[in-house]
Order: sequence, then C-alpha cells, then structure tokens
Amino acid sequence: MKILHTSDWHVGKVLKGQSRAEEHKQVLAQVIDIAQRERPDLVIVAGDLYDTAAPTPEATRLVTRALTALRRTGADVVAIGGNHDNGAALDALRPWAEAAGITLRGSVRENPDEHVVDGVTADGERWRLAALPFLSQRYAVRAVEMYTLTPAEANQTYADHLGRVLDRLAEGFTEPDRVHLVTAHLTVVGASTGGGERDAHTVLGYAVPATVFPGNAHYVALGHLHRSQRVIGPCPIRYSGSPLAVDFGEQENVCSVTIVEVTATTAARVREVPVPGAVPLRTVRGTLAQLAELEAPEGWLRVYVREQPRAGLREEVQELLPRALEIRIDPELVPAPGSGTRTAQRAGRSPGELFGDYLDSRGHADEGVRELFDELLEEVEH
Repeated sequence: MKILHTSDWHVGKVLKGQSRAEEHKQVLAQVIDIAQRERPDLVIVAGDLYDTAAPTPEATRLVTRALTALRRTGADVVAIGGNHDNGAALDALRPWAEAAGITLRGSVRENPDEHVVDGVTADGERWRLAALPFLSQRYAVRAVEMYTLTPAEANQTYADHLGRVLDRLAEGFTEPDRVHLVTAHLTVVGASTGGGERDAHTVLGYAVPATVFPGNAHYVALGHLHRSQRVIGPCPIRYSGSPLAVDFGEQENVCSVTIVEVTATTAARVREVPVPGAVPLRTVRGTLAQLAELEAPEGWLRVYVREQPRAGLREEVQELLPRALEIRIDPELVPAPGSGTRTAQRAGRSPGELFGDYLDSRGHADEGVRELFDELLEEVEH
C-alpha cells in the first residue's frame, strides 16, 4: 500500500501581522496535486490542521475543502487533532467528515476502539491504524483511567501515560497479513524541533521515548515537530514536517510531504516529495547603509539591524525593505546582562535615573527617549 503522510498545516497562521492565507491555498493545492499524481491508498494528516483553537470561517473552509479534495483522489483520509487544534471543535465536524468518507479524530474518546481505523486497499492489502490525537498532561491521566488500565500513580510521567494508551490502541496489531500503522501528535526524545513549535508542548515534560511505539508497527506517522525527519526507534518512525515554514526559525527547513510504500511482509520504503509553494522566509543583517545597498531576497524578511536603538529606526528599515515583517537590533550588538557601564541601585534612585541607567546599559543614546519618559512620568504623577 502507499501512504501520503503530512502534518502541521497551521492554516490561519498570521506571521507578524501578515496573513498566510494565499500561501496556504497554494501549498495545500500542491499537496492535493501530489496526491493526485502519487495515488496513495491512505492520506494521514497528523495534527495541527489549524494554527489556532478558534479558526476563522476562511480557515475552516480551506481545511475542509483540502480534506475533501484529498478524499476525492480515491484515498482513505485520516486526520487527528494537534496541540493547536480545538479537539472538541474537530469532533463536532465528524458528521460532515463521515458523510465525506473522512476519518476525523479531534480528541481522545472514552471508547478506545474509536481510535482504531481498519481499511483495505484497492489491491486487497489490509491495514489497521491506531490514531491518537494530542493529549495534554491532564487529559493523558484521564485517558489512562478511561481505558481501565493500571491506575495512574502520582509519580508516573506523561510518557508512562502515553505508553499505556498506545499499548491499548495497538492490542490488535497481531495479524501477520495486515499493515499496522500508528499516527500521533507528540514530541519524541531525540528529535529536532523545526523552530516554530509552541514551546510549552515541546519541553522535556512532554517528550516521550520512541519505545512507547509498538515494535511490530510497520510505520508511525507523527506530527508536532515541523522538521521532516526520521526518528530512531523499535519500528519506522517519522515526522513529515510542515509543508510550509511556519516562522522564521524554520527558514532552513525543506518543506515536503512523506510518501511511504509498505506491505504486511516488506519494510516501509520512505521518500520525501518537496512542497515549494510558500513564500520563502529570509533573514538579513546589516547597518542602514548596508541594507540600502542590499538586493532584497525574495520572500518575507526578518531584519537584524546593526545600529544602536533610536526612535524612527524601524520606520527607516521598513522604507528600505517593505517586505520586512520582523525588525530587531542585531543580537550581537546587545550587551550581555550585567555588562553595562553602571549598575543601577534601586534604593534611593528616581525612576528617571533608573531608566537612564537602563538606556545606558543598552547603548541607547537618544535624548528624545529620556525626555519622553520624563514627560510621561510627570503626567502619571500629577
């Protein structure tokens, strides 16, 4: 059977005030084109369909149309909720999804059998997929209790809970003539972040070892980390990565979807298919004079300015580079904490003096800023 694995669409993403809606239309159109060309038997969307738990009507329309178009290629389609998605809202779309022939699992249900999806390809290859949406720390405990496994102990970790849930979902991975698959939205220890993930859900407390996955799985399709990569484990495990760079930290990522070919008796063969539809993200550095001479690269820009901070600097950079979405003083010019010429002592110092010391420590020599602070302070005090 052939599988198209994608994840982390983040439809509805706004980057520093810039909508990515047109880019998402192009990117998802390319994913659909790849599906039409490759003719997969199964499409797995491993979470984070949306960028926010409250997507706009436009974002909802784009996601539902994309899922419908993928289904119309003849593939079975399974999509799960990620940490950015509203699981309950995705579950509310299940009647629509079922009518369209799409399997949608937004959050963990009380009946574990709802997370086990069976299918058969046109060529007669039978497959079973354990589909686990994102689980927060709190709901991981609840899921373990719902599935009547060993009661959660106070000292058990998030990884323990996830391991128990996956063990329960993979109990049916016993038939030798069936392809066994897993999809989940989580962080695996040792995998590399893409650069734009939500930090709270990639920290160590949310990371699980690859050993939580069943050794007899033919392929594990993961979402959550935005960089396409293989994960070392007891079975073939892979992140497809996001099909577009979500933030500037991901500008070096190669955006793609993953194509997997596998049978019940042969190992998974994996290849990446690039998705180049999004506007590139670039970072440029320089003084104002250097930026004025720069032939601006194509794409959205992050600019590190090699100048001391002063009023109006952002506007000057924006005039030189209209596609600059993020403008910062170059981190190399910002002194390390405690390296200022004078350390302000709070006791007995006026707010103006403390603010002046702060500006001095940052190399900020614009007297206009100090005068404005004094004026604002006087208004507040009087």
